[in-house]
Amino acid sequence: QVQLVESGGGLVQAGGSLRVSCAASGRTVNSYAMAWFRQAPGKEREFVAAISWSGANTYYADPVKGRFTISRDNTKNTVYLQMNSLKPEDTAVYYCAADSSVSGSYYYTPLKEWQYDCWGQGTQVTVSS
Repeated sequence: QVQLVESGGGLVQAGGSLRVSCAASGRTVNSYAMAWFRQAPGKEREFVAAISWSGANTYYADPVKGRFTISRDNTKNTVYLQMNSLKPEDTAVYYCAADSSVSGSYYYTPLKEWQYDCWGQGTQVTVSS
């Protein structure tokens, strides 16, 4: 069983940067696609970014393209989300997720929430104007 723990959230001013991390334990996620989702108050959880196990494929939601970067360090069993040029509308709880149903597929990068079966508890990111 995989446990995912997010960290690095906090309060930042608009235009600032923040990096959130997702550390996996219990079982390696090195062969799984990983993703970040977020949920703002009063809104449904939405896709932010995803990365294949190899790192060869990455995808981003339109609102974060050019500002956010997803990456992973398989030696540390950790996935990162670097967030630059933050906006107040980026305020949300950020969740890390892993798709353990497909292992070792080089370019596999699911984008839908239902495709991910392992979730962290989330980390709050607040961007002040």
